[in-house]
Amino acid sequence: MLERLTVLYELQLIDDQLDQLEELRGDLPAAVNELTSQIEAIQEQINSKEAEKEDSLKKRKDNDEEIERLRTNLKKFKSQLYQVRNNKEYDALTKEIDHAEELIKKLEEENIELENLIEKLKGEIEEIRPQLDALNEELKVKEADLKQIIKANEREEVKLKEIREKTAAKVRKPDYNTYMRIRKALGGKAIATINRAACSGCHNIVPPQRQLEIKQNKRLYSCESCGRIIVSAEVAEEAQKRVKL
Repeated sequence: MLERLTVLYELQLIDDQLDQLEELRGDLPAAVNELTSQIEAIQEQINSKEAEKEDSLKKRKDNDEEIERLRTNLKKFKSQLYQVRNNKEYDALTKEIDHAEELIKKLEEENIELENLIEKLKGEIEEIRPQLDALNEELKVKEADLKQIIKANEREEVKLKEIREKTAAKVRKPDYNTYMRIRKALGGKAIATINRAACSGCHNIVPPQRQLEIKQNKRLYSCESCGRIIVSAEVAEEAQKRVKL
């Protein structure tokens, strides 16, 4: 049981060092993620407006081609008016002329609206793009700072992760699951020791009888106040020797 407790505390000591390396990065990882999200959101806006602008340009071009076709037909219909042989033919041509003129008017009005929309979208894109450029520049700086910090501690972090992997493999699966659950819930500190008759994690007094039981190293004990696993000074000292702290 002593070995089981010692290995578990070794894992905590190694994770403490990894947490310290993580803390050196400060809020840079979160800042990078936040900037990346903002950039993606703004880029999506720009892409959406660019797509709408292109669709409007295509629609306007199609309208222009249709207007040209209608005007050609209109010219033909008007020239045919002088060749009609009866009222029926005249009425039919007049109807075609009115319809063509109505369509031309409708398409021209639509083109005016499309032109206004295109100009509006261009303005919005031009207004947003500087924000995107500024965020990209800020992201480059943050990423460079983060990369520098990571590189400075890369060798130590890789070594610690290798040691952690080997140590974690020695921990019983139920113990490891309990350790990780507590670690996640309590900000990284899953295991505590007794310091001046109190839990070093939450600083609440540990009952004398429980202190004696913990010193015997016969089983896993949890703090009644915070839920952390508590190990004896003997276990802590042995674990510190092994990880050379």
